Amino acid sequence: MVALTASQQQQLQKRLSVLYSDDDLQVAYQGIEQLLVNFDKILPAGCDPKSDALCHPQRWTQNDALLITYGDTFLEEGKRPLQALQKFLGKYVKEAINCVHILPFFPYSSDDGFSVIDYSMVDPDLGDWGDIDALRQDYDLMFDFVVNHISRESLWFTNYKANIEPYTEFFIEVEGEPDLSMVTRPRNTPLLVPAYTHRGRKKVWATFSADQIDLNFANPKVLVKMMEILLLYVAEGARIIRLDAIGFLWKKIGTNCIHLPETHEAVKLFRDVMEIVNPQAIVLTETNVPHKENLSYFGHQDEAHMVYQFSLAPLILHALHRGDGQYLTQWALGLDAPPEGCTFLNFTASHDGIGLRPVEGILPDREVGDLVNNMHRLGGFVSMKTNSDGSESPYEINITYFSAMRETHNSNGPDQWQVERFICSQNIMMTLQGIPAFYIHSLIATPNDREGVEKTGRTRSINRKKWEYEYIEAMIESGRTSNAEVIKRLTNLLMRRKKHKAFHPDIGQKVLDLGSDFFALWRDEKGLRFPLLAIHNLTSELKILDISAIEGIERHSYWINLLDNHGVSAQEQKFVMQPYQSIWLMPEQIDGESALWAMYTD
Repeated sequence: MVALTASQQQQLQKRLSVLYSDDDLQVAYQGIEQLLVNFDKILPAGCDPKSDALCHPQRWTQNDALLITYGDTFLEEGKRPLQALQKFLGKYVKEAINCVHILPFFPYSSDDGFSVIDYSMVDPDLGDWGDIDALRQDYDLMFDFVVNHISRESLWFTNYKANIEPYTEFFIEVEGEPDLSMVTRPRNTPLLVPAYTHRGRKKVWATFSADQIDLNFANPKVLVKMMEILLLYVAEGARIIRLDAIGFLWKKIGTNCIHLPETHEAVKLFRDVMEIVNPQAIVLTETNVPHKENLSYFGHQDEAHMVYQFSLAPLILHALHRGDGQYLTQWALGLDAPPEGCTFLNFTASHDGIGLRPVEGILPDREVGDLVNNMHRLGGFVSMKTNSDGSESPYEINITYFSAMRETHNSNGPDQWQVERFICSQNIMMTLQGIPAFYIHSLIATPNDREGVEKTGRTRSINRKKWEYEYIEAMIESGRTSNAEVIKRLTNLLMRRKKHKAFHPDIGQKVLDLGSDFFALWRDEKGLRFPLLAIHNLTSELKILDISAIEGIERHSYWINLLDNHGVSAQEQKFVMQPYQSIWLMPEQIDGESALWAMYTD
């Protein structure tokens, strides 16, 4: 049972007053209050449930690293897919990864899980809540809260069509022919789709597809129902809640229907409720939009605890494809630190494609066009979006990140550097401020699944391969495949990374401009005993680096590269970096204490 304090009651009512008025406000508040009364609060380890004092543990540390995967990525005879997943994780990544994002594991009708039929069930084809709980014993978990829409095959939509309360106003009906040209569209499908109800033919709002019907949050009963689902996920062990497609939550005809003030207020409300029931909970917003819009979901330190670093994937890909980091460095130099109590989720690949909207205004159109053309050459596809003037423009590239690293823009075909180029991409991501996240198909170097595309007819299937467990196990155990080399090297890097406090998400970064051949940054802040300098060669050539010219290197005479334990003098003027090599430099000793003996943990 959660007993709300007076300040918590006031805060919830304040949030709700932005969304509703009068009777609707009371319906929303009373519904949420009743949900909280019936909820058993989750306290952090070590907290005394009898104490009135709130526990405020660290929300994250340098030990955090996240894996993104579908529940059925691995298939094994005699095991449910979630059990096969747990077997794989336990054998290959348990010491390196501490948090697992299981992509929507609910019954669904399309979009590989994001058209949810029943929010409260585990898809029987994957397993059950017992399998989720078994994973929770070994890992923190992230759940998808598919908050914007639900499957047209759901009971909710069936009841809406049958005119059964309270579902009669759960969806957005649009009458007549209003001007919807301002509405921001992530797809080129119709915005309004027909629904044949007991009240006749209606047109309902569907931002993403005809099978994904948007929920009507202007109805307070919808908010209460979805809050019930949110609390179920917290109760079932979710440490992180991912607010899927959250930017589209609230609709007002005559606006662009994205990032509206009501949407931001709803994010604040979700965060408030989660922090009431679990002080360690994390809200992550998924907004694949231009960079500035994405950062708006930090609010004033009162919205998302964490946002995706969406610009990172296309910028790293562009830098390594071109062998030129000027745009990556310029972007990173201008990147503000996240607000206190907030951080970034850094990633290069996910179940979706490589979004291109996040580099609007960062990469020139000609560079985006060139990148798209070259990804076509490497076997990828591009998804389009419809603009307000009716034109179309690239929305995302569909390709596995490993296949995207097969060659560069000026090569005549595959070269010998694919694995090194790919490892460099992941190393860059790991050194930036924030929490690193790895898509399972990056961790095991999955190539493009063209067969999957042909089978489903969907270009995103290129990056959603389902592996027979015995086959991928044999590929890794052989030790001679790219799959084996990549997973071994990435898990090794993660184990090293965990040992250094400089990688704590709250430790700031200072990006350096060492020229277009390199990407470099300090992880250093006042009070950090052992600063760290990360440098990455973005090219397929040997490069000579003048270490002595780097600002800050003079603070210590000798440094050690944590990735090979070789010493480097601060006076070194001709340090040779191998193609795609990364180095992590730390002072060899401080006040007689060895960095290696200190285990890198201040």
